[in-house]
Amino acid sequence: MFFNYAGSYFQDYESTCGGGQGCKVFLLGLVVLARILGHEMVISLLEHPDLVSASRSFCVIPERKLSISEEHVQAKSVYVFQREYATVDPSLVEIVGTDEATTCVGMVIRNCITGMTCVAHLDSPDVVAIGIFQMMSQVSDSDNNDIVLDVHLVGGFEDSAPQENRVEGYSFPLCMKIVETLAQSVFKFEIRNFQVLKHNTRRDSKGNAYPIFHGLAVETSSGLVIPACFDASTRCPDDIIRRIRLSASFEDPRRSGRLLDTYETQTDRFVITPFTWTNQLVHYALLMRHRSDPEILLSTSTSPLAEGPDYVHNQKR
Repeated sequence: MFFNYAGSYFQDYESTCGGGQGCKVFLLGLVVLARILGHEMVISLLEHPDLVSASRSFCVIPERKLSISEEHVQAKSVYVFQREYATVDPSLVEIVGTDEATTCVGMVIRNCITGMTCVAHLDSPDVVAIGIFQMMSQVSDSDNNDIVLDVHLVGGFEDSAPQENRVEGYSFPLCMKIVETLAQSVFKFEIRNFQVLKHNTRRDSKGNAYPIFHGLAVETSSGLVIPACFDASTRCPDDIIRRIRLSASFEDPRRSGRLLDTYETQTDRFVITPFTWTNQLVHYALLMRHRSDPEILLSTSTSPLAEGPDYVHNQKR
């Protein structure tokens, strides 16, 4: 089955893998010619029967609550904060994941042959193009250009009312940029989970929208991706420093359009490079100290109603 968008194609992977179990959507690396095509591709992916089925299966998986008290998590896990990415070797790390996503999207790219797994917490279309390039640097196999890389997307929700041929809110433009960037890549990707937008939205009795899942975890040995949340003990190391670095990165031209690299794959260690706060950020931090919790929530979040219970506490820290 092909979906033709003036040079960009979605191909049902069943046609290339003989119809075996587990065949999903295969995204060929051809050029997207216009922005509206990204909009159409997202809609097609949301409606693709294989991905609808994958979403239903994902939703029935119990969300795993990860804590430092779990022995294997304490020994070998890597946590990814907002606008960070990490590539892990399955021989060194058992679990890699991220959470605290509302309008953000957690993205997994995995090499099924080597097991190398990269997780990113994408928070803006501005970091997607370079960010996915960064992710691919250690996941792709330079000796095998034909390898198909698994992709999982979890996060984002319907934070604005759907508008025909119009892109509004935060989540949809982010998902659109991700799909466009994958389509433009020279690499080949098999999208296994598209747990975003309407597939990741629940509504309360008043019609307010909320994400179903805020995070994911990957079991690196098997490639299994599950819904997950992390408690404070597992959002480490140096969570406060990494949150401060995130704020500083928005005004650092050296980090413009890039994801933040915290974990060194080969050495299996965390390294936080030096960063500097501008006078403007210092002034903003001093101003926030005198704001109430509701004011902090409304002024710092893209989705105030959807944030977790510890959001303001983490901002104040």
